[in-house]
Amino acid sequence: MYALIVPVSTPFVLLATVMGLSWWEDHVLPSADPVEAPAEAPFTPAASAQHPELPRVDMTLTKEVAGR
Repeated sequence: MYALIVPVSTPFVLLATVMGLSWWEDHVLPSADPVEAPAEAPFTPAASAQHPELPRVDMTLTKEVAGR
């Protein structure tokens, strides 16, 4: 029974190792390129988009829709 522990747990140990190394790379290692402020201003739309008006609930149904 103990002989099955190593083969069954190997994928989980490898997954934990890869996830741990990924976290370590993101949080512990220094960044290769320094973070700089953006050179240009962020994009701002000139005017807000006009959304089409939805049909009102109290409008009468067309013949095509009412005939279903």
